[in-house]
Amino acid sequence: MIPSLEHLQRAYAVTREATQVTPLLESAALVKASGAARLFVKPESLQWAGSFKARGAYWRLRQLSPEEAKRGVVAYSSGNFAQGLAAAGEALRIPVTIVMPVDAPAAKREATAGYGARVVLTEHGERAREEVAAEKARSIAADENLTLLHPFDDVEIVAGQAGAGIEALDQLEAKDTTADILLCPVGGGGLIGGVALAFHYLSPGTRIVAVEPEGFDGMGRSLAHGAIEATPMGASTICDGLMARRPGEAPFEAVRASRVEGLSVSDAEVRAAMKLAFEKLKLVLEPSGAASLAALLCGRMEVAGKSVLVICSGGNVSLSDFMRHVGDA
Repeated sequence: MIPSLEHLQRAYAVTREATQVTPLLESAALVKASGAARLFVKPESLQWAGSFKARGAYWRLRQLSPEEAKRGVVAYSSGNFAQGLAAAGEALRIPVTIVMPVDAPAAKREATAGYGARVVLTEHGERAREEVAAEKARSIAADENLTLLHPFDDVEIVAGQAGAGIEALDQLEAKDTTADILLCPVGGGGLIGGVALAFHYLSPGTRIVAVEPEGFDGMGRSLAHGAIEATPMGASTICDGLMARRPGEAPFEAVRASRVEGLSVSDAEVRAAMKLAFEKLKLVLEPSGAASLAALLCGRMEVAGKSVLVICSGGNVSLSDFMRHVGDA
């Protein structure tokens, strides 16, 4: 279940044809705020469809047989994978159905439909929303003979997302430097699974930190116990894209092999990071996309004298929600 370096590089060679090279920003302001020696931010918020998800989605769709591609695919997502998959499907002319929780952000739902995907909403009540949406996606797949895709628990999704890490490593090399610490946000683990493997193979000295919202620290709990563990029900967070209660098996195996550690951040810390990213970096980040920046700024990590890379995963947020979060910071 752990992709090889050759597997990751093969995926990146394909996905780079259809994705943007997101910049690697160096920030003196963040050096001053954090005490790091050098500070780099990779804003995947500037990727097509507003997040890193386009990388894994495009690679996964390229693995379909001609018959599967003709019939189409179905997946569940609260928004960013939905948009990435819808955009990839539009580019490859593959029909896409997305099952979304009814309380997913309206901006993400509308953007998904805007790429031509069919959107099916689910009511989840007191149940975990991803469980209800996943059940509905499985039902649609069976009824309509569509290929069921998982937003993160898929070896090929992990391999596709690794492109963000390979790209960052190339950009660091061009600046004649490396990263001592890598901070990466985690929901189900698809992004950090791929990125951690890229650094594990190509920059083994880099310390890798998985950043999660408080109450949704399934990856951190699982790493601490050596087996996948779900978080208790009842928590809430503004990081709607990081609300998976447990990591996927494929990402967890990749992360565990890469010696990753976990760190949780609060909603208040995320809001402060969103505000700072806007004021100092001129970046509009959604809460989930600002989680790793919040980890840098929260003061619970020793970064003095270190070179730090922060991956900001997405920027899919409505103006009203962005203003509300930043106003509360």
